[in-house]
Amino acid sequence: MSSPHLDTVFLAQRTPLLRTLARMVKNPSIAEELVQETYLRVARTLGQRQIEHLEPFLFQTGRNLALDHLRHLRMQSRTLLDDVPVDVLQAVPSDEPSAEDGLHAGQLLERLGSALQRLSPRQQRIFVLSRLHGCGYAEIAEELDVSPSTVQKELKLIMAICVDVRNRLDKQA
Repeated sequence: MSSPHLDTVFLAQRTPLLRTLARMVKNPSIAEELVQETYLRVARTLGQRQIEHLEPFLFQTGRNLALDHLRHLRMQSRTLLDDVPVDVLQAVPSDEPSAEDGLHAGQLLERLGSALQRLSPRQQRIFVLSRLHGCGYAEIAEELDVSPSTVQKELKLIMAICVDVRNRLDKQA
């Protein structure tokens, strides 16, 4: 069989092959890679020998590649977990914040909120536009009808207040 015949069969069977492999590996991008690898393997095999029934050979090659991929994933997950002692696994810190971290964050938010409430309305607006909306100095200055250097100075003062609040809370902890 020639390569043009492979191209014809492959193009005709590409979508069903992709669906089959996607069902097997449950990942569309991995299935797409396997379809491409299937084509390359079948083309390489055609260069070495003749294949009588190309379509079933194409599907069988794809399924074998998918099974190899799944087998590799199983081995990798077993190896990664089986090679690590249980005490080491239990010593790995959780991604979840601790109760202390949650309490500290809550206190910090509460104190920052109180400090920000004591700012002037213009300072509060500068803070919101800068930190929550991501606006630049010039944009804020235009909206509030002040100079960009005024915005910069006000924001510097606001950030100093925030840092001070955090430092005082950290000293108490």
